[in-house]
Amino acid sequence: MALREIRKYDDPALYKVCRPVEKFDEKLAQLLDDMAETMYDANGVGLAAPQVGVLRRVVVIDVGEGIIELINPKIVRTAGLQSGSEGCLSFPGEYGIVDRPEEVEVEAQDRRGNTFRKTGRELLARAFCHEIDHLDGRVFKSLASRMLDEDEL
Repeated sequence: MALREIRKYDDPALYKVCRPVEKFDEKLAQLLDDMAETMYDANGVGLAAPQVGVLRRVVVIDVGEGIIELINPKIVRTAGLQSGSEGCLSFPGEYGIVDRPEEVEVEAQDRRGNTFRKTGRELLARAFCHEIDHLDGRVFKSLASRMLDEDEL
């Protein structure tokens, strides 16, 4: 495993739509392992491949329940609404208020290509949406109803 550089602010990779993963091989496994190590090292709860400069539909998330790897994820169902503060490893120190679904069901593939579904509520639902947005070239700042000042954190 290796730490990868997290792309920041105006890096073009953060604003591009990612291509689907078609090869489930050792290179993909290495990317997933590196992304998890990078996320943990940066004290994050999620990381998408474009944040490390790889324009593929790959996400890792851990909201305290263990690592979740999502390859080619799609949101298939949402319910409810939550509004709360959100930050991003690509925008250190910046936070904004973002509306997200309270519950989200995703369909994705694992590192071997097997399809599965996973439902998340609250923080996990927010993380699913945030990281999948990255795969479509969207960053949380473009969705925030307002950015927070330092004294609001």
